[in-house]
Parts: sequence; C-alpha cells; structure tokens
Amino acid sequence: MTRSDLVEELAARFGQLTLRDAEFAVKAILDAMNDALARGHRIEVRGFGSFSVNYRPPRQGRNPRTGDSVAIPEKRVPHFKPGKALRETVDLRTEELLHPPHP
Repeated sequence: MTRSDLVEELAARFGQLTLRDAEFAVKAILDAMNDALARGHRIEVRGFGSFSVNYRPPRQGRNPRTGDSVAIPEKRVPHFKPGKALRETVDLRTEELLHPPHP
C-alpha cells in the first residue's frame, strides 16, 4: 500500500473527509512520527506496533567488488516492532489466503 492508496482508503472509509482532508491527515501523522523519531523518541500504537531508533556502531566492511576494507560510520536507523494483535491478524489472514476452507 502506498501513501496515496492510504489517503484514498481513508477518504473512502470516512465519507465526511474529502481527499484533500485525508491527505492532510496522513501527512500530519507521518510528519509527527518523523519528528518524534528524529528526536530519539519511541512511538507506540497499541494493537499495531512500536517504532524506535536503533544505534548501529561503526564497523569495518568490505567492498564486494575489490575486497578492500571500508570504514562504515555509526548511524541511527528506524526500527519497527509489530504488536501482538498485528502479528496474529497477519498470520490468520495469510493462513486463510494460503489455505482457504474447503466447502
């Protein structure tokens, strides 16, 4: 699902929202999440999952083409951990799609 698909789904599901209002809402939520993660905060959406920032220390890597050693600097990367309800829903729905009940 892309961002525009999400906007369209939101507008379709809530008739009182125009496409522009839905787009504004999605943008506002994603911007707020982006800002929170950039400040190092953790975001928890009950029943969905949590977003956090993980630290990756500097390390030595290898250039696969030449085999030369390359210094990879430290970095902070976003991390998503799905909640129990999301994991169970995905597992159940995937199972239903892969193995539909026989009539």
